[in-house]
Amino acid sequence: MCATKVRPTNVPQADVSAELDRTDKTILRQLQRDASLSNVALAEKVHLSAPACLRRVERLKRLGLIDGVVALLNPKAVGAGMLVMIGVVLDRSTPESFAEFEKAAAKVSGCMECHVVTGEFDYFLLVRTRDNDSFNRLHAEQLLYLPGVRQVRSFMVLRNVLSTTELPLAV
Repeated sequence: MCATKVRPTNVPQADVSAELDRTDKTILRQLQRDASLSNVALAEKVHLSAPACLRRVERLKRLGLIDGVVALLNPKAVGAGMLVMIGVVLDRSTPESFAEFEKAAAKVSGCMECHVVTGEFDYFLLVRTRDNDSFNRLHAEQLLYLPGVRQVRSFMVLRNVLSTTELPLAV
């Protein structure tokens, strides 16, 4: 079983990209593609000895570049095939109303992401659910009761064109 790790987004992190060489970036690219690689297999791919590769991976973890290792599940296979993007507008913009909303949003069933945004909406949530009926229940039982909400707009994803967990790394 994999644990979910949520890093507070308001905590500044040092930019350590200047400390990375080409081999570090190659290691990170390989691990983003397949974190289940054994150290020996990873070392082969990046042309290092196994001990040197392990030292580099441990260093990348200490620097905070590797947050964790997870298994990416097939959403349809686990009954969460519908992806819904939800735009939320709050009725007031105070630190208290934002904090109250964020605390409640973290408890919404199937909520994968919650982002404060600029523009027409205050937040965007990404929610996974089984189908239209389960989303309708979620909407009626949870979304309508989120604190401080003036407006909720839901956008059902019809087709996934691109979805990746790989972050771009400049060479």
